[in-house]
Amino acid sequence: MAKVELKKPVVEEISALVKDAQSAVLVDYRGLTVEQDTELRKQLREAGVTYKVYKNTMMNFAFKGTDFESLIPHLEGPSAIAVSNDDATAPARIIAKFGKTAPALEIKAGIVEGNYYDAAGVGVLASIPSREELLSKLLGSIQSPITNFARVMNQLAEKGGAAAAAEEAAAAQDAPAAEAPAEAAE
Repeated sequence: MAKVELKKPVVEEISALVKDAQSAVLVDYRGLTVEQDTELRKQLREAGVTYKVYKNTMMNFAFKGTDFESLIPHLEGPSAIAVSNDDATAPARIIAKFGKTAPALEIKAGIVEGNYYDAAGVGVLASIPSREELLSKLLGSIQSPITNFARVMNQLAEKGGAAAAAEEAAAAQDAPAAEAPAEAAE
């Protein structure tokens, strides 16, 4: 069997991996211990991110003619790729966070939704919260006024309803008016 026939399935595997990917981050994993690499893979797997080590030449062939072609110049030295089909910022976020505890892990570049980012750009993307976090913040900001309104209504109900609140408001308005003539008489 010729070498080309042996390499073709690997190139097809990489092509299939990046075909529908929302994002991919290319990293240099040189210097990671086995424990660090295992922990990184575990975190990425839990987030639904595929992390694989391929030969640079295989990735080069697979990236040609795709959105990931701009990663080809970064295919030097040991390279691994983290690919996500669901959360566009997950690979960048997890790798950048892990890189703080394992400085040997180096981000080379990335593609997010068809746009190329260098290592610094991927670092900026890593600071973007996940979709779930953003949605929960949005929901919290929508719920806040409703919750406050419900709390006020509950307090009114506990004090005797709207009639008692109206009496308190009227008494509060009358009190300053009653005090004003007393001050004028002095």
